Amino acid sequence: MSHAVTTRPLNSTRLPRWSPWAVLVGSVAAASGLGLAAGLDSRIQWGLIAAVLFVVATYFLSAAVEGRRRAKDRIATSLVWVALAVAVVPLASLIYETVARGVKVLDGYFLTHSMGLIADSEEGGGIYHALLGTLQQVGLATLIAVPIGLLTAVYLVEYGRGRLAKAVTFFVDVMTGIPSIVAGLFILSFWILILGFGPSGFAGAMALAILMMPVVVRSTEEMLKLVPNELREASLALGVPKWRTILKVVLPTSIGGITTGVMLAVARIAGETAPVLLLVWGNPLINTNPFEGAQASLPLYIYQQWANSAGSPAAYDRAWAASLVLIAFIMILNLAARGIARWKAPQTGR
Repeated sequence: MSHAVTTRPLNSTRLPRWSPWAVLVGSVAAASGLGLAAGLDSRIQWGLIAAVLFVVATYFLSAAVEGRRRAKDRIATSLVWVALAVAVVPLASLIYETVARGVKVLDGYFLTHSMGLIADSEEGGGIYHALLGTLQQVGLATLIAVPIGLLTAVYLVEYGRGRLAKAVTFFVDVMTGIPSIVAGLFILSFWILILGFGPSGFAGAMALAILMMPVVVRSTEEMLKLVPNELREASLALGVPKWRTILKVVLPTSIGGITTGVMLAVARIAGETAPVLLLVWGNPLINTNPFEGAQASLPLYIYQQWANSAGSPAAYDRAWAASLVLIAFIMILNLAARGIARWKAPQTGR
């Protein structure tokens, strides 16, 4: 005699799909009321209160309807969304604020003229001298750092064995965490105080190269490790020397990732201010020679305009416009890196 066995889920009741949005709206409304009642002027405080109320309300509502097991899952999901909002909202606010304030004076004249004889408190002027200085300094730093970093990574992956390789890896890791001001002080003491050279764009480029090298080494090293050993072995089995195998097989296979790492390293140093402040000094006039005389750069220009913006709306607006140009420059580099990575990515057969 058989008996029919019926199984029943532990808890078949589920909250509707729109419930998280309803809880979110209720949390925002409650946080706004609490903020007004407590006299809190900052919208950030309102947002933090709303986030806490959202997580707590989600848990208790789900526990009452669905049970504690699903309530724990929902609270974990809610924490993920809150963390995402905490990360995205400041970035979106920063971009919005920069665009809203930077477009006031950003035009063709601003991009093609320097400060010249215009005082920081006066209207007019532009960032041509700073933009030119940034391009030259970052370009020189790239020319210095990329060959050294690339050859170092090739040594660590293809040849490095024993204590020397471990020592190089250790110093690369240490250099990754060096503050930018320390790199600037090193070049200041060596290039300017000991050797007697004056401030210049090249001095700033050397400090930027120090900051750029460990990033290039690490990114290139990881890309070289991703190259299958079968490719190396096949080339060596044909009698090709190892140096030629590296040059003709290994590097072309990983060129997309290497280029991406280099461009990300360039984007990392493009906004450095401390080394430029110590070594380049800034110049309101156009200096096309990075090897002699003080020179301007976008980060230093932004700092100087902000420092002199007290009582001068013109300097304040120029600082925001230069910030917008710098963000656009870095964004273009990141988009180019992504495009090159996709273009050079290995094609898989269908």
